[in-house]
Amino acid sequence: MFFERPDSGEVSILVHITIDSESERDDPSEFEELALSAGAMPVDYITGTRRQPSPSYFVGTGKLEEIAEAVRAHKAELVLFNHALSPSQERNLEKHLNCRVLDRTGLILDIFAQRARSHEGKLQVELAQLQHLSTRLKRGWTHLDRQKGGIGLRGAGETQLELDQRMIRQRIKSINKSLDKVRGQREQGRRARKRAEIPTVSLVGYTNAGKSTLFNNITEAQTYAADQLFATLDSTLRRINLPNFGATIVADTVGFISHLPHQLVEAFRATLEETASANLLLHVVDGANEEHTHLMDEVNAVLREIDAQSVTQLQVFNKIDLLPDVQPHIQRNGEGKPFRVWLSAKTGEGLDLLEQAMTELLAGTQVREEVLLRPDQARLRSQLYAKEFVESENIDESGNYHLELRMPEAEFSRLLAQQELVSLNPSAGEEAQQFWAEKELTEKAKDEQLAEVNAAKYCVN
Repeated sequence: MFFERPDSGEVSILVHITIDSESERDDPSEFEELALSAGAMPVDYITGTRRQPSPSYFVGTGKLEEIAEAVRAHKAELVLFNHALSPSQERNLEKHLNCRVLDRTGLILDIFAQRARSHEGKLQVELAQLQHLSTRLKRGWTHLDRQKGGIGLRGAGETQLELDQRMIRQRIKSINKSLDKVRGQREQGRRARKRAEIPTVSLVGYTNAGKSTLFNNITEAQTYAADQLFATLDSTLRRINLPNFGATIVADTVGFISHLPHQLVEAFRATLEETASANLLLHVVDGANEEHTHLMDEVNAVLREIDAQSVTQLQVFNKIDLLPDVQPHIQRNGEGKPFRVWLSAKTGEGLDLLEQAMTELLAGTQVREEVLLRPDQARLRSQLYAKEFVESENIDESGNYHLELRMPEAEFSRLLAQQELVSLNPSAGEEAQQFWAEKELTEKAKDEQLAEVNAAKYCVN
């Protein structure tokens, strides 16, 4: 029911009204891109200004007649509003214009329905559509099932509208049950990655910023990437090996947009939890877009809504191939940590700098040490090579391996403390013992603090 779409586009009239009382205003050009992404064929774009929306039609009577004239002149099948319309406004407009009317939320839901490919994605979109539809059921059939007096006129006791509402509630309940299973499976996968100490890097950003192109170049995947809004809908995870760090999971997610419908945020919460639980967020920004600062604010607003604002964030300014005199480089903060990387996902320029910045943020402080491995430690040597920790190697007359390593300090200290490595630096062993002693004290303090919080909750209850 919800995924059958016509192959050809629909002749459409676009309407954008600037409301003086609104502090945040939608971009008219972005709305046109949304319409094209949905497969619409815009033939006219009607704009205007109002102090307040009209309760009945959203627009005034003069603008309403202008829209009706455009519909008749172009034989339009659809009128798209770049605003959120109430159910009554939508019904009144359809009755007056004699064609289908869709608001911004309905248009975005339609695009999502076209893009959904996985079973989970289709469930999430259908849930959002049903939540949106439940307030827009029309009363066309209510007379068919009313109770009346007299023989042969007693109905079932429920109007058709009530039957529709009950079926929608049952379907929403069924979808939520299925999504709870998906959420459990995702949580199980996250726990497995945590046990294996494999961090997750999640790509976030405004729609059409180039996330999927960047994802394909980093992971050598073949996910769908196109120059259109919401080209990616289904979340994709791939495993990569970062130089001098090791295995990492990279997740490509759905793009954000200004005034993202609340139904979509709720429906895609199972998918967006991957973002909230990530170790690092790559905030991909279209560096060639003059409005990139505003778009970044919109993305951060959605991140706050899904409780992901505290995750470490690395800004990735993409599309430098469209900017004159901009070379790939890393920007660092006052502490010397990377916070922004300039690159081009399309040409591949700067991808090595991105991997370097990701390694620094995930690994923390790195050390360069020379160690000794015995001949019977070939398995450990193989693991060090697999994680690309080894920079050089020599073998002495006894068959021992002399390795020069560059790796995270925590990993190096753990191997030293477990006596799996013998460092040729005399002070390294003492530093490792001190590192792990301080870490144990920190973990103990956290456990004690958590116990106090739980005890306080228990007393309150």
